[in-house]
Amino acid sequence: MTCSKGRPLLAWATGASACVLVLLGAGSAVQPGAARAQEAASAVQDVTLQDVTLTFGDTVLKAPRLTASGTRLSKDELTALLKPGPGESWAARLVRLDAASLAMPELRVERTGTAGATPVVTYRDVVARDVRAGRAAELTAAGASILLEGGPQKGTGTYGRMRATDLDLTVLARLYGEPGDGKSALQRIYATFAVDDVAYVDARGTAVKIARIEGRDLSGRQIPATWTGALQAFTAVDYERLAPPERARLMSLGADLAEAVSVGSLEATGLSIQEAKPRDAFSLGIARLGLTGAGLLLEDIRFAGIDGAKARLARLSLDGFSLGPTIAALRKLATLTTPPSDGELRLLTPALGTLALKDLSLDLPPEAKAPRDPADRALTDRAPPAPTHVGLRDGSMNFAPPRDGVPTAGRLSLSGLTLPASAVAGVPGLGSLGLYGYSDLDLALVADTSWDEAARELKLGEVSVSGKDMGSLRLNGMIGGIGPEVFNPDMAVSSFAMLSATAKALDLTIENTGLFDRFIAAQSKVLSLKPEELKQEYVTASVFGVPAILGNSAGAKAIGAAMGQFVTKPGTLSVSLRPKNAAGIGMLEFSAAPTPAALFDRLEVNAKAN
Repeated sequence: MTCSKGRPLLAWATGASACVLVLLGAGSAVQPGAARAQEAASAVQDVTLQDVTLTFGDTVLKAPRLTASGTRLSKDELTALLKPGPGESWAARLVRLDAASLAMPELRVERTGTAGATPVVTYRDVVARDVRAGRAAELTAAGASILLEGGPQKGTGTYGRMRATDLDLTVLARLYGEPGDGKSALQRIYATFAVDDVAYVDARGTAVKIARIEGRDLSGRQIPATWTGALQAFTAVDYERLAPPERARLMSLGADLAEAVSVGSLEATGLSIQEAKPRDAFSLGIARLGLTGAGLLLEDIRFAGIDGAKARLARLSLDGFSLGPTIAALRKLATLTTPPSDGELRLLTPALGTLALKDLSLDLPPEAKAPRDPADRALTDRAPPAPTHVGLRDGSMNFAPPRDGVPTAGRLSLSGLTLPASAVAGVPGLGSLGLYGYSDLDLALVADTSWDEAARELKLGEVSVSGKDMGSLRLNGMIGGIGPEVFNPDMAVSSFAMLSATAKALDLTIENTGLFDRFIAAQSKVLSLKPEELKQEYVTASVFGVPAILGNSAGAKAIGAAMGQFVTKPGTLSVSLRPKNAAGIGMLEFSAAPTPAALFDRLEVNAKAN
């Protein structure tokens, strides 16, 4: 895997915004330099320097003019502070920096060590106000321009006004330049951060715009490699060709970085992406994107693609998200001396929490079919078919923390799933719904499962499907013999472990609210029978045929009788199966049973209809 060499990612626009303040902070932070301000300094004054150039690794900052107002430093002292060379750490120097303001009409930031590209950001009217003991009460810039030259990611962009409050330059200096053990307390970098009117266009014509980005309470902790060292290690890396020691080092660095950053909140509004290239043309808009340490929220998402495909989602949220399992897996993989297997990489799965959707609308273009003969070509002159519309009122997926990369409990819930019956024409069990008079479907689906490690049981809390003016089908059950081996990343181990599974309970409930009646009406027409005559035939088949198929046991007869009652008066049919042996019936026993009767003799059956 290599770093992307195609279009810039959305992260360029949002991440660069955050980097603006980091870079501006670095420009202000280093100004105290190597010289020590004298305790008995001269009177407060304004000091101006010309053509200031500062170099930090592969980053070069250039300011044609810098003015320090309300400072006790003389011009010579300030010049000495900015002079590169050995001395105290920047953090130690920053503590002694006090000024009413530091102003630069222009600040140019260049990255000279970036492979294949030369990014340049030029800020206008940069001002740090009330700088005391290395902390700026406010840092602002009137705007900025971006120029990325060379390489496939070249492009241009702009920022509007930028502002940060309570920006601690000494913390920035420590995080980026001083190593730590990665276990110290988090240190706050800024209280608030905002940037307006972000815009970027790459060489392909892909345009990214964000009306406003706001952040609050960004904190970090020092790590052994420093933030600068860690970020540089991930630049232009071909992961597939890395030697095991280097791969292990990067995994350890990734874990360090993930634990070293804490974001109170981040919000972006008015986000849009437009791809201008005809073959790949699309537009994406997001009214609001919110991010916290454990969640994500997107509101009013709109998408339009080629061939008329459109989608809208009112709300998407993710709550309870955690990188804890991923960080633990990175540290474990860092100890490997060989490339990780697919099963070991599965351990990187984070704790997903709950993903929820609200009011999804999807319009899919009709499938294009080429005419096969001249007569078919005449059909192309008619109006094109309407797109297929799919909707979802509410949807949610909840996942428990993963074990070996697999969640041990989960719940899927979809309600208000609407689509035309023609869209499921080829789906078994649903393909005939159009024949029963359903033109549009309104469905609800639920799947709820959980694993009890102590009891070695997998519970099917609910697996159900229901439809408006149709009815519902619901399954509940319990499977025993499910130990931790079932979640083993090795497919051979997990498959073998499933052979020990046992069926301990199964409940089936069918409720009719219109589907069975439509089925009888449609079949009556096909068979030229009256509905009551057809129902009587089904009653006879249920009462006598079903028990014969199932072995004529008492339980089989109970099921047949209940089915006959349901056909006579379609309402609710319930069937409950419990093994007479509390341990359940194993999978191998199911496959080895010579007849259905051999299984039903081992079951307690309860069936009823009303």
